[in-house]
Amino acid sequence: MPKVTIETLTHVARLAQLSLTTEERELFSRQLQDVLAYAERLQGVDTEAVLPMSHARVSEILREDEPTGGLASEVALAQAPDAANGLFRVPRVIGG
Repeated sequence: MPKVTIETLTHVARLAQLSLTTEERELFSRQLQDVLAYAERLQGVDTEAVLPMSHARVSEILREDEPTGGLASEVALAQAPDAANGLFRVPRVIGG
């Protein structure tokens, strides 16, 4: 595998619009090299006898997923810091 150079890391940082110090470039290039080397090692693992799976936690299902009653609007609105006409009022965040 080709070595991750500082020039390569600088190019990637520029594409990601990151400004890095010289120390960060040196550190991150070493770290990226280590991550890629580890990924390359994983490519060599024999997985022929491993069955595919869709979810890692299949055995930890704790209960059936059944609908239950919800929280009444009056109860939820009673806890709100600002409510009016049966709705939550929130500060405007877009526009003026």
